[in-house]
Amino acid sequence: MVAPDRNAPAGPGDQAFATLQRVLPKQLLSRQMHALARSTRPALRNLLVGSVLRAYPQIDMSEAVQSDPYAYPSFNAFFTRALRPEARPIDRDPKTLVSPVDGTLSEFGALEAGRLLQAKGIRYGVAELLGDPEAEARYRAARFACIYLAPYNYHRIHMPVDGTLLRSRYVPGELFSVNAATARSVQGLFARNERVVCEFDTGLGPLALVLVGALFVGSIETVWGGEANPPPLRGGAARALETGQGHRFAKGEEIARFNMGSTVIAVLGDPVAGFARDCAFARPLRLGQALLHSGERD
Repeated sequence: MVAPDRNAPAGPGDQAFATLQRVLPKQLLSRQMHALARSTRPALRNLLVGSVLRAYPQIDMSEAVQSDPYAYPSFNAFFTRALRPEARPIDRDPKTLVSPVDGTLSEFGALEAGRLLQAKGIRYGVAELLGDPEAEARYRAARFACIYLAPYNYHRIHMPVDGTLLRSRYVPGELFSVNAATARSVQGLFARNERVVCEFDTGLGPLALVLVGALFVGSIETVWGGEANPPPLRGGAARALETGQGHRFAKGEEIARFNMGSTVIAVLGDPVAGFARDCAFARPLRLGQALLHSGERD
């Protein structure tokens, strides 16, 4: 999957792919992936790991704490592998918000009247994204960055700045793919998909990190509450994750992980924060790389 092309309108192929997803048994497929990824049967684990390594030769196992891809007990353990600390240097400037993940910068900019840009001609509301009607007041003039995680990326999520967890919630929803075709053709994609919303108090202002689920994402897991949406608990009503409130996280500290990949959206309520000069549409990002500077205009 690649970052959406912001200048390409949705074509017939995009619309056909979106229609196919609407009729696919997405919940069932994701439950099956959850089970397959956690199987400790060596033959199945090796088949899945080997398939991913062949499909994505850019995976660098030398960065991992355990560099042998077949030493992991399951495919999910391999997929969510830890990296050596020195593999991702963190920009320590206290006025800088860094990328919380490895991924591709698919969209970024300022909110317009409380709305984020998804793709050309498509915007969606921050209140809908966060599942909170009061969120627009906190983030109306905010900056946002949408970062897509490909299967070859590191799949743990880290704090982009020092902050205290105020609240987190699970918001049920669809499980559409988050690839380019779907982003161009499904209105409000990220506010429709299942997601975990984490809000923090930081020295740079209010910060929301939205962990968006997708087709084949088995679950989303936080360090303070474990799996927020394993298959038996998936769906239902939006619910608060009761643990973790008030915990202080240091910049660069792990906070969550995707069990299979998707998208992270960071929303920072600093109306004059400026993006780093090397930020560009479809640019690859690495965890710890400078993303926004507080007090600087774009």
